[in-house]
Amino acid sequence: MAATKTRTSSFSRSFSGASSPQIPGLKHGPNGTMFVSSGIPDLDKILGGGFALGSLVMVMEDAEAPHHMLLLRNFMSQGLVHNQPLLYASPAKDPRQFLGTLPSPAVPKDEKSSHRDPDQEKGLRIAWQYKKYFGENQQGFDSQNGKHEFSNNFDLRKPLERQFLTGKRIDCASILDSPNLVTLYDRCATFLSQFPRSDSNISCVGRIAIQSFCAPQCGYSSLEWDMLSFLRSLKSMLRSSNAVAVVTFPPSLLSSSSSTRWQHMADTLLSVKAIPDEDKELATLLTGYQDMVGLLNVQKVAQINTQVPVILEATTFSIKLQKRRFLVLECLNQAPIDGSSGSSYGTSGSCSGSSKTGYLDF
Repeated sequence: MAATKTRTSSFSRSFSGASSPQIPGLKHGPNGTMFVSSGIPDLDKILGGGFALGSLVMVMEDAEAPHHMLLLRNFMSQGLVHNQPLLYASPAKDPRQFLGTLPSPAVPKDEKSSHRDPDQEKGLRIAWQYKKYFGENQQGFDSQNGKHEFSNNFDLRKPLERQFLTGKRIDCASILDSPNLVTLYDRCATFLSQFPRSDSNISCVGRIAIQSFCAPQCGYSSLEWDMLSFLRSLKSMLRSSNAVAVVTFPPSLLSSSSSTRWQHMADTLLSVKAIPDEDKELATLLTGYQDMVGLLNVQKVAQINTQVPVILEATTFSIKLQKRRFLVLECLNQAPIDGSSGSSYGTSGSCSGSSKTGYLDF
């Protein structure tokens, strides 16, 4: 009897990507998309996992407040905690000094309790049924086991430890008084050449952070077409590399046409805005107005490996500092219409009301 031959197809599915090991700071998403953390757990949830690998993230600055620095610091610190190489470009004279302002990951409560004095533990009596509420769902950095969470909660009052700032994995570039973008382009190209994208397993991921790209201190600030060409080239290089770039820029310094082109160039587009100290209308319409430091608007979410648009439940979020240390994003909640002290109700996507005090729409 002749042996039966197994039928094979040329359309066999490859499982190389699914079997790739999970490296710190990298998470698998739908349709083969890989995500890196933004450094803000709430923002990762809003974007559906974080910043897509190989994408260009642009943040529109507010001329009245440097809230974009909060996003940039957490993004840079998250990469350094995961031991990911970083390229930081800034219009400052010495960009390396900015590294001293990066926040440190918060220590989980269970790790704090492990370092307690045994003599103090004798005087501590907790019912056994309450122990299960401690140490659960805490995100942080475990220095004893050497484990890293995908997204950490960073303490803005505690600077990043020196061990994360030493080594050859951090490259700082100053764009102050730069007549053109040739030097910055070469630095980005050399940096991204370390992370070529291939079908094999990903061994390392890089991050690029460019602060105030079109600042007046830069000599090329009036060359809008050259800056647009640089962003186009940077986006092309990111597509073929395992890296993510975050670029902040003040749109008020650009012409309306150039600002629109820059926004279309971004894969993920965010904007931050400061809240006036004495805005009685906002204080009446929004609950928790006193705790807000700004607003974050998600104008565009990266669509990689899919043609289905991402539909968010909300696009505008309040920026708060929990305990004046941790950056938190929350949906806008509208205050009760009658002004009573009852519970507030949330709005999805926008904050608008039909109350007599006024109308507000983001």
